[in-house]
Amino acid sequence: MDETTFVFDAEGLVLGRLASATANILLKAAREDRDDKVIIINAEKAIVSGSPTSVLNKYHAKYELNHARKGPFFPRMPDMILKRAVRGMLPYQKKSSGRRALRNLRVEIGCPSHLSGDLPDGHQAGDDSKIRKSTPERFLSLGDISANLGAPSHRWTGGEQ
Repeated sequence: MDETTFVFDAEGLVLGRLASATANILLKAAREDRDDKVIIINAEKAIVSGSPTSVLNKYHAKYELNHARKGPFFPRMPDMILKRAVRGMLPYQKKSSGRRALRNLRVEIGCPSHLSGDLPDGHQAGDDSKIRKSTPERFLSLGDISANLGAPSHRWTGGEQ
């Protein structure tokens, strides 16, 4: 059973395209009984296309659906928002392959030290040629959306606001 770890750098990638490609890789691997993993780094630099006002309104509406104890729970941190987007594209409630696929996903804020520079053995850069398109005219980064939702932005800005 050979397993590969794909590493995607989310910087400048559109959230939906990245989530779709990631879900596709994970689901194929889970259905073929392989344990391929996906690591997405720099989650706060992924972008959501659309006018900033409408994007912020959409995310605020999702976040305000929350009830403190009952849910539905919508995350504020950029890594968890991205993971939730991938989860929405997997059949994780209906099929074990969807749950297995979600377990093999890791999303990071920033770039962990072991993934900067050359990738370790068993890791390879994910093919983002199909999802990397020209940057849209109007967009907002996931970090900005999270900061607007009230997440502690010092975690990815390094202290400056």
